[in-house]
Amino acid sequence: MPNLPAVNGKQAIRAFERLGFSVVRIDGSHHIMKKPGHCYVLTVPVHSGRVLPNGTLRGLIRAASIAPEEFAKLVD
Repeated sequence: MPNLPAVNGKQAIRAFERLGFSVVRIDGSHHIMKKPGHCYVLTVPVHSGRVLPNGTLRGLIRAASIAPEEFAKLVD
């Protein structure tokens, strides 16, 4: 499996927004994102610029139904 870029929560949110997801609410430091017609909800932790753990990021990418390579292209 390819290496993922080190991204924080805000960078991940921007990447998922490019895929059509949007933030529907914020619960503490977690941003809940939905996409019309998509069966999963993404919960992205945004903790003051800290890098997302690899397992968390992989889970979000899997829930968004995209390949890790595609996500890497969407990151700033």
